[in-house]
Amino acid sequence: MLLQTSIDTITHAIGLAVAPVFLLTALSTLIGTLNNRLGRIIDRRRVVLARGSQPCEDATLSNASELDLLARRARLIYLAILFSVAAALLVCLVVACAFFGVLFAVVLADLLAGLFVLAMLALITSLSLFLREVFVAVFTATHANR
Repeated sequence: MLLQTSIDTITHAIGLAVAPVFLLTALSTLIGTLNNRLGRIIDRRRVVLARGSQPCEDATLSNASELDLLARRARLIYLAILFSVAAALLVCLVVACAFFGVLFAVVLADLLAGLFVLAMLALITSLSLFLREVFVAVFTATHANR
């Protein structure tokens, strides 16, 4: 009977951990997307630096202003990555605490709720920073051509 109770307890813990694990998959996709954007910004920065003092073909932005813009965009993406990773770590803590609480019969409901709320706040912050970076990129591209 003790073995069956233990198996039921572990099965229940696994069931509780399924939803946060799906959230981890979404967060890893977001982090990958943010890393790709950061890589493109860095590649563009290298092109502008290699160009040196030569003006751009379309002459919409000076090299210095484009480098400033790229630095701003990179900072926004870096912060978005930071908050996405923090959210993922908090979700991992939610899963670990859920297992710990179920296996050792410890009531961790308040801690789990707090960690999950912090994870959601970190995710909201990351997505907001990502949206701001996209806005800066699109706004500059559309207004530089005027």
